[in-house]
Amino acid sequence: MSGYRKLSRNASQRKALLRNQVTNLLYYGKIITTEAKAKEIRKIAEKMIALGVKECNNYDTVTVKTKTPRLDKDGRRVKEEVDGKKVDVFDEVDKEIRKDQPSRLHARRQMNKFLYVLKDVPVDVKGRRKGTKKVDVSSIVLDELGPKYAERNGEGGYTRIVKIGQRKGDAAMQVLIELV
Repeated sequence: MSGYRKLSRNASQRKALLRNQVTNLLYYGKIITTEAKAKEIRKIAEKMIALGVKECNNYDTVTVKTKTPRLDKDGRRVKEEVDGKKVDVFDEVDKEIRKDQPSRLHARRQMNKFLYVLKDVPVDVKGRRKGTKKVDVSSIVLDELGPKYAERNGEGGYTRIVKIGQRKGDAAMQVLIELV
């Protein structure tokens, strides 16, 4: 007997399906799928969140000096003339950044090995590349979900599966899997 469900797919299709569904579960917070898929998704998602809880506070805050362009009242860059050429004017600003400790960096890379990078498309510019952003789901797990679940006692229990009835086409049991 195997340790996982094969979901009537070959290995590459099954891995791609699980990666996609786990990524969407962690980003959106809930998805609707079949019961067998949800049970497999739960195993992987619980491990990802447990890794995020373990490594959520392993970072150092570092202050660095950065150059940022000076902006006018309309939000455009201020330019000044130097040797007959127009050059942007920059100001030095102190900025605080988070620097991952080695264990957190390793956890982030382990998550990135499995999770997909999502593209977030704004509603008003559908079909255009302008305005799309790449979303790093591993940073969502480490920065938002990890601290959220850090106070929970015990291990696991980050997801909930709720049955919502049978699908009309093939009578497969549909469930809602969501983050608690």
